[in-house]
Amino acid sequence: MPEGHTIHRLAADHLERFGGRPVRASSPQGKFADAAALLDGMVLDGVDAHGKHLFLGFEEMGWVHIHLGLFGKVNFGAAPAPPPTDTVRLRLADPESYVDLRGPTTCALITDPEKQAIHDRLGPDPLRTGDDPDRAWRRISRSRTTIAALLMDQKVIAGVGNVYRAEVLFRHGIDPYRAGRDLTEREWTAIWHDLVALMREGVRANRIDTVRPEHTPEAMGRPPRVDDHGGEVYVYRRARMPCHICGGEIRTADLAARNLFWCPACQPR
Repeated sequence: MPEGHTIHRLAADHLERFGGRPVRASSPQGKFADAAALLDGMVLDGVDAHGKHLFLGFEEMGWVHIHLGLFGKVNFGAAPAPPPTDTVRLRLADPESYVDLRGPTTCALITDPEKQAIHDRLGPDPLRTGDDPDRAWRRISRSRTTIAALLMDQKVIAGVGNVYRAEVLFRHGIDPYRAGRDLTEREWTAIWHDLVALMREGVRANRIDTVRPEHTPEAMGRPPRVDDHGGEVYVYRRARMPCHICGGEIRTADLAARNLFWCPACQPR
């Protein structure tokens, strides 16, 4: 599932390609056909992202709410657009560009109040200017749940996925099985600010890189990471490999139906 930096990048890409201009909207698959007919010829006049939720605003018609889920894909291209396949839920196009949405968990035309209700149930997003990390801290500081699980709970903090979860805990030497209430406020503040910086860089580079300059392949004289997620990381998908810092073995385990990765030596209990 895409993490929050990808959704914010998609918001910026939609605005750059289609913002302020009328677009043609269609639903070759048919599941969004009625809403697409209402949007056809309307101006895309706003975009928004919160966590893993993308919103495309169309004048008085409201917002297209998109959640990619596990299988959703977004593909941009230059005009002229090729004939769409019947798997395309929504196509937006203008004389210069097109974008196809396939396989999302959610693609729905919603009103302003419905959009606000989605924001209200989500936690603060490190990529949303002005979001308050204290909202998350109030929940974390009272919780017996592990910090690893809390970081993945979108009602606590929005946009963090499995990669950022594993990597930020490693970077701060925090055992993923520590209860939220056992963190100090100083530790939480450091985690939040680190997520802000890492995820902003993720938006800029369109990939996740979490290693510090002294631990890059060039600095350490090691081969670069080869993985379809791209980017240089400390522990994510590195189970049974040596830690870049201590040389110990990276561990993995199942936690809340997701694979957890950590270094027991660098993240002691």
